[in-house]
Amino acid sequence: MYMKIILLQDEKKLGKKGEIIEASEGYARNYILPKKIGVEATPKNLNDLKLQKANEKKVADELLAKAQELAQKLEDKIVSVKMKAGEGGKTFGAISTKEIAAALQAQHSIEIDKKKIQLTDSIKTLGSFQVSVKLHPQVTGTFTVKVEEA
Repeated sequence: MYMKIILLQDEKKLGKKGEIIEASEGYARNYILPKKIGVEATPKNLNDLKLQKANEKKVADELLAKAQELAQKLEDKIVSVKMKAGEGGKTFGAISTKEIAAALQAQHSIEIDKKKIQLTDSIKTLGSFQVSVKLHPQVTGTFTVKVEEA
Protein backbone atom coordinates (compact mmCIF):
# COMPACT_ATOMS: atom_id res chain seq x y z
CA MET A 1 0.00 0.00 0.00
CA TYR A 2 1.17 3.49 -0.85
CA MET A 3 0.11 6.81 0.55
CA LYS A 4 0.42 10.31 -0.91
CA ILE A 5 2.54 12.72 1.10
CA ILE A 6 3.14 16.49 0.77
CA LEU A 7 6.74 17.30 1.68
CA LEU A 8 7.21 20.11 4.21
CA GLN A 9 10.96 20.41 3.61
CA ASP A 10 13.61 19.40 1.10
CA GLU A 11 14.68 15.80 1.63
CA LYS A 12 17.56 14.34 -0.41
CA LYS A 13 16.06 11.01 -1.41
CA LEU A 14 12.39 12.07 -1.48
CA GLY A 15 12.10 15.46 -3.20
CA LYS A 16 11.71 19.20 -2.68
CA LYS A 17 9.44 21.14 -0.34
CA GLY A 18 5.86 21.32 -1.62
CA GLU A 19 6.11 18.24 -3.86
CA ILE A 20 3.55 15.47 -3.63
CA ILE A 21 5.18 12.04 -3.47
CA GLU A 22 4.04 8.47 -3.00
CA ALA A 23 5.68 6.52 -0.19
CA SER A 24 4.96 3.11 1.27
CA GLU A 25 2.54 3.30 4.16
CA GLY A 26 5.04 1.97 6.71
CA TYR A 27 7.77 4.41 5.67
CA ALA A 28 5.29 7.29 5.77
CA ARG A 29 3.83 6.41 9.18
CA ASN A 30 7.13 5.46 10.86
CA TYR A 31 9.56 7.99 9.36
CA ILE A 32 8.08 10.84 7.29
CA LEU A 33 5.11 11.81 9.50
CA PRO A 34 6.80 11.51 12.96
CA LYS A 35 9.85 13.52 11.83
CA LYS A 36 7.55 16.20 10.34
CA ILE A 37 9.21 15.85 6.91
CA GLY A 38 5.76 15.67 5.32
CA VAL A 39 2.02 15.49 5.90
CA GLU A 40 -0.63 13.22 4.45
CA ALA A 41 -2.10 14.57 1.20
CA THR A 42 -5.67 15.09 2.45
CA PRO A 43 -8.01 17.45 0.54
CA LYS A 44 -7.50 20.12 3.23
CA ASN A 45 -3.70 19.84 3.08
CA LEU A 46 -3.77 19.92 -0.74
CA ASN A 47 -5.88 23.10 -0.64
CA ASP A 48 -3.47 24.68 1.90
CA LEU A 49 -0.55 23.82 -0.42
CA LYS A 50 -2.36 25.39 -3.38
CA LEU A 51 -3.04 28.60 -1.40
CA GLN A 52 0.55 28.72 -0.15
CA LYS A 53 1.95 28.38 -3.69
CA ALA A 54 -0.41 31.12 -4.95
CA ASN A 55 0.76 33.40 -2.13
CA GLU A 56 4.44 32.68 -2.87
CA LYS A 57 3.87 33.49 -6.56
CA LYS A 58 2.14 36.77 -5.62
CA VAL A 59 5.03 37.77 -3.33
CA ALA A 60 7.58 36.86 -6.04
CA ASP A 61 5.67 38.95 -8.61
CA GLU A 62 5.61 41.92 -6.20
CA LEU A 63 9.37 41.65 -5.61
CA LEU A 64 9.97 41.55 -9.38
CA ALA A 65 7.78 44.64 -9.89
CA LYS A 66 9.64 46.54 -7.14
CA ALA A 67 13.01 45.59 -8.64
CA GLN A 68 11.90 46.79 -12.10
CA GLU A 69 10.65 50.06 -10.60
CA LEU A 70 13.96 50.62 -8.79
CA ALA A 71 15.93 49.82 -11.97
CA GLN A 72 13.86 52.49 -13.78
CA LYS A 73 14.57 54.97 -10.97
CA LEU A 74 18.34 54.30 -11.11
CA GLU A 75 18.56 54.64 -14.91
CA ASP A 76 19.35 58.39 -15.08
CA LYS A 77 21.02 58.84 -11.69
CA ILE A 78 24.56 60.21 -11.41
CA VAL A 79 26.43 59.59 -8.17
CA SER A 80 29.45 61.78 -7.38
CA VAL A 81 32.30 60.25 -5.41
CA LYS A 82 35.44 62.15 -4.37
CA MET A 83 38.87 60.55 -4.53
CA LYS A 84 42.31 61.86 -3.60
CA ALA A 85 44.61 62.36 -6.56
CA GLY A 86 48.23 63.35 -6.85
CA GLU A 87 50.21 64.95 -9.67
CA GLY A 88 48.96 64.30 -13.19
CA GLY A 89 45.60 62.99 -11.99
CA LYS A 90 47.12 59.82 -10.52
CA THR A 91 44.78 58.47 -7.84
CA PHE A 92 45.43 56.82 -4.51
CA GLY A 93 43.49 53.58 -3.94
CA ALA A 94 40.19 52.60 -5.52
CA ILE A 95 36.49 53.33 -5.06
CA SER A 96 34.75 50.49 -3.21
CA THR A 97 31.17 49.28 -3.57
CA LYS A 98 30.65 50.41 0.05
CA GLU A 99 31.54 54.00 -0.90
CA ILE A 100 29.26 53.86 -3.97
CA ALA A 101 26.34 52.52 -1.88
CA ALA A 102 26.89 55.23 0.77
CA ALA A 103 27.04 57.99 -1.87
CA LEU A 104 23.87 56.69 -3.56
CA GLN A 105 22.10 56.73 -0.18
CA ALA A 106 23.33 60.25 0.70
CA GLN A 107 22.71 61.88 -2.70
CA HIS A 108 19.53 60.18 -3.93
CA SER A 109 18.04 58.46 -0.82
CA ILE A 110 18.17 55.08 -2.58
CA GLU A 111 19.41 52.27 -0.36
CA ILE A 112 21.16 49.40 -2.11
CA ASP A 113 23.19 46.61 -0.54
CA LYS A 114 26.87 46.97 -1.46
CA LYS A 115 27.00 43.26 -2.33
CA LYS A 116 24.51 43.81 -5.17
CA ILE A 117 26.70 46.42 -6.87
CA GLN A 118 28.73 44.78 -9.63
CA LEU A 119 31.99 46.37 -10.75
CA THR A 120 33.63 44.85 -13.82
CA ASP A 121 36.97 46.48 -12.93
CA SER A 122 37.91 48.40 -9.82
CA ILE A 123 37.53 52.16 -10.23
CA LYS A 124 41.01 53.67 -9.87
CA THR A 125 40.81 56.74 -12.11
CA LEU A 126 38.87 59.99 -12.30
CA GLY A 127 35.91 60.17 -14.71
CA SER A 128 32.48 58.64 -15.26
CA PHE A 129 31.72 54.94 -15.05
CA GLN A 130 28.61 52.83 -15.69
CA VAL A 131 27.87 50.64 -12.69
CA SER A 132 25.37 47.77 -12.72
CA VAL A 133 23.30 46.56 -9.77
CA LYS A 134 21.76 43.09 -9.51
CA LEU A 135 18.35 43.95 -8.03
CA HIS A 136 16.62 40.61 -8.75
CA PRO A 137 17.66 37.41 -10.55
CA GLN A 138 15.84 38.77 -13.63
CA VAL A 139 16.49 42.53 -13.20
CA THR A 140 19.75 44.47 -13.42
CA GLY A 141 19.80 48.26 -13.11
CA THR A 142 22.56 50.66 -14.13
CA PHE A 143 23.59 54.13 -13.03
CA THR A 144 26.58 56.44 -13.50
CA VAL A 145 29.33 57.00 -10.96
CA LYS A 146 31.28 60.21 -11.47
CA VAL A 147 34.67 60.17 -9.74
CA GLU A 148 36.03 63.65 -8.95
CA GLU A 149 39.20 64.85 -7.31
CA ALA A 150 38.87 65.55 -3.60
